[in-house]
Amino acid sequence: MNLARPDVARIAGYVPGEQPQESGWIKLNTNENPYPCSPRVTEALEAAIHGRLNIYPDPLGTKFRKAAAELHQVDPEWILPANGSDENLTILLRTFVAPGELVASPYPSYILYETLTDLQGGKHERLPLLPDWSFDAAKSREIVARSKLVLIPNPNSPSGTFWSHDELTKLLPPRGVLVLDGAYGDFADSPDRGELLTTPLNRQLVMTHSFSKAYSLAGLRFGYAIAHPDLTAEMRKVKDSYNCDTLALAAATAAITDQAWMQNNARKIRTSRKRLTEAMTALGFDVTSSQANFIWTTRPTGEHQKIYEALKQRKILIRYMKFPDVSYMRGNLFDGLRITIGTDAELDALLAELKEIV
Repeated sequence: MNLARPDVARIAGYVPGEQPQESGWIKLNTNENPYPCSPRVTEALEAAIHGRLNIYPDPLGTKFRKAAAELHQVDPEWILPANGSDENLTILLRTFVAPGELVASPYPSYILYETLTDLQGGKHERLPLLPDWSFDAAKSREIVARSKLVLIPNPNSPSGTFWSHDELTKLLPPRGVLVLDGAYGDFADSPDRGELLTTPLNRQLVMTHSFSKAYSLAGLRFGYAIAHPDLTAEMRKVKDSYNCDTLALAAATAAITDQAWMQNNARKIRTSRKRLTEAMTALGFDVTSSQANFIWTTRPTGEHQKIYEALKQRKILIRYMKFPDVSYMRGNLFDGLRITIGTDAELDALLAELKEIV
């Protein structure tokens, strides 16, 4: 007897990337930042630890909202902190999607969008991506026209594709909300700083940001959304009362005020991304042009899972990913390898092992 809700019982659930707990692994599978967070973060955490942990945190994250608002040149009412970008996605679905309403997102892309939609009781349709990772314009227009919420990661995962504003505005649902998930946006050569928020589209647009990637704080779980106050006012109604704890708020506020530290790390990752792309190409891999802190690569001979398993035996983790039902791209099963950009030493070790494997 299964006592769970039917919406829960019928889905498999999202499976995160592997997180080995013992030391000795080179982790290039879950897109963490290989470099440490800003020293301001550790100072802020130390102060917070010796502060009033017996008191509930600020439910609105006022200090953080002011710091983020200054960065993005908006009023603090445009900022909504969350317990990671994934909570922002949950808040968006709970706020704007009634049971049975349609949610659209690209495919292949971040599968959690579909899982969260199922849990909310919504319906989901995929915006098919062509072999060059562009949108199928005609099919996308038809699906978007019926959607209440459209979720677009920009850059996309696993491809690292960065779509232009012209492409994105065509995905705005007539009577719904367009969400631009910017988890990897700071690694783009020309990052999106929220220009679309200054247009008349802003009353139907939400941008989300993560601290797990560019700010090197995956272990703390923090993210935020930027949207017109008409939208954040509704989203605030459905968030948990104290959704961001005292330590996360302190760390995030310190991190976002040290843009120089974050940008320096992002530059190093962009440089290493170029080097890895060239090295993988020399080894016979096809590499999609990436604007994220990872690359998506395939090999004409296939054997992607075997390569992943061989590296795992050598204690190097990358992400083997497969996407069924994408015959419009490269056959009935589209699979490949997503590799996080690590330190130069980590990438050297990866490339040395790959040379032996392939």
